Parts: sequence; C-alpha cells; structure tokens
Amino acid sequence: MASSPTSRGASLWDLPIRMFHWLLVALLGFSWWSGEEHLIDWHRLSGLTILALLLFRLYWGLVGSPTARFARFVRGPGAVLAYVRGKDSTPAPGHNPLGGWSVVAMLAVLFTMVTAGLFAVDVDGLESGPLADYVSFEQGRLAAEIHGFVFNVLLGLVALHLLAIVFYLVRGKNLTAQMITGRSHAPDAEARASDQARPWRWKAVLGAGGAALIAVAFARGFRF
Repeated sequence: MASSPTSRGASLWDLPIRMFHWLLVALLGFSWWSGEEHLIDWHRLSGLTILALLLFRLYWGLVGSPTARFARFVRGPGAVLAYVRGKDSTPAPGHNPLGGWSVVAMLAVLFTMVTAGLFAVDVDGLESGPLADYVSFEQGRLAAEIHGFVFNVLLGLVALHLLAIVFYLVRGKNLTAQMITGRSHAPDAEARASDQARPWRWKAVLGAGGAALIAVAFARGFRF
C-alpha cells in the first residue's frame, strides 16, 4: 500500500540542494586529505569542484525552490533577535532566521578560502593555484596563508553546525535525515508552509553547466 504524502512528510529540500550539501561534505574531506598528503593536483581539482558547487549554490539561491532561496531565509536583525528570544512563533520551514545567517557565513568563508587558493603559492614556488601568475610571489604566499587560516575558521563553523545538529536531534528534529530524504515530518502548520512544487529541472542543468564552465575558466587561468 502506497504511503500518503502526509505520512511521508512535506517536501523540504530539493534534490539540487541535497546534492550540493553532500558533495560539499565529501569534497571538503577530500581536500583536507589531499592537502595533508601533498597531492596538489588532486587538491587543486577538488578545490575547483568546490568553486563550481559554490557558484551553483549562489545561482540556486536565486532561482531554486522556496527553501533554497536566500530571500526566504536571510532575515533582518529583528527577526534573528526575536527567534533567539523565543518570541517568533512563525513556522520556519528550512532554515530558521539564525540558521539562515549561519549559511551565509559558511558560504562567505568557503568563497574566501577557495579564492585564496586560486592565487596561493607554496614556499618554494613549485606548486601554485591556477591564478598565481597574476600576482607576485609575496602576494601568492599571503594568499596561501589566508587559505590555511580560513580553513581553520571553517572548522570552527563546521563544529558549530554539528553541535546544532545534535541540539535539534535531542529535541526530536533529525536534520540529517531531512537532508538525506528531502522531507520534513514537521507539525502541520510548518509542513504546509514548507510544501513546494518540484523545481524545473532545466534550471538545475543550466546552473550546473554554467558553474562548471566558469570553474574550467578559472582552472585554465582564463587562457584559452
């Protein structure tokens, strides 16, 4: 017997968002490992793939499904304070006002780290990012230091993210399961607010293709 939409939960995260999330998790782990093992070619490829993912996320934050759009979850300071104080009872499918800004912070840190990596140069100048030719050796070394420092900042944000997952799990909300299945077993009011139509697939294909082409241009140092 087929399960009803109610029993399966309301649609919350679309497939592109879920793929972005889990690919990013895998690539960040691989980037750390390849960097530690000095597998620079693989590290560079992983970083460029992360760049493509980030570009796609920006695009999808404008044209994707409702819960993916920045306009939906990036709220003003008043909304954030009301949420923190427990005075905001409005159903918040997807990211709550505080979580929305954590997403912005994570994306900003990731973009900073990847951008620095594009210009980074190692100590002996033998390995470098694809755009290192556009800066001096000293500037490339500074970019490498920023790249490493921002990675440590990213680790702090990841730790906070994991703590938030545990916090909500204790309160009976499995955020990990939602990001796997794309569905929410929220209360009726929140479920109705989060239900959404399937996004047009051509938008996802267009965005992924455009992001990949831009990443390839960066990989070639804009030399064609």
